[in-house]
Amino acid sequence: MLTNILPWIGYTASVIIVLSMMMNSIVKFRWINLFGALLFSTYGFLIGAIPVGILNGIIVLVDIYYLILVYSKKEEFEILEINANSKYLPLFLKFHQARIEKYCPGFSFEPTENTVSFFILRNMSIAGLFLAHRENETILNVELDYVLPEYKDFKNGKYVYFTLRNKFIEAGFTSVKAQGNNQNYFKYLKKLGFTEIKTGVFTKEL
Repeated sequence: MLTNILPWIGYTASVIIVLSMMMNSIVKFRWINLFGALLFSTYGFLIGAIPVGILNGIIVLVDIYYLILVYSKKEEFEILEINANSKYLPLFLKFHQARIEKYCPGFSFEPTENTVSFFILRNMSIAGLFLAHRENETILNVELDYVLPEYKDFKNGKYVYFTLRNKFIEAGFTSVKAQGNNQNYFKYLKKLGFTEIKTGVFTKEL
């Protein structure tokens, strides 16, 4: 019975490792690669291919080491506020247009006097862009909450919606509203404490 299953363990491990190579996020890559290497290591020892088992066991340890570094690393977050006259903003939007369109279909940005916009910096590197506007005086209506692929680990979202909470309250906001038509975005919002009030529309009290 085990002999029949062994090849499938190897195939599954191979597929998982290939999938890990397709991840843009370094954290996702490490986690998926870890499970693939662990499965491959197990497979190697089960079939008596000791070098395969040892090599992939080492890869598991390397993945664990880097994951520990990632989760224990202290990062400094800052925001860089921007205005409608920013020359960099349109260049940034154009450069990331394809990914933004996939993440937020139909997005277009037309800044007004009620616009709230800033880049999110992690250790002084741009990690994301936040664009919103004031609605009905007290609602922060999110137009775009874009995170660069290598920083997609929810830290940006936690920083914006939790760490910056008092900053938004001081500006007169009492709640945040976000909407869209992307299921991954909906999952992201729910993990950050948003509640769906109607199809595709989410809100969060500050």
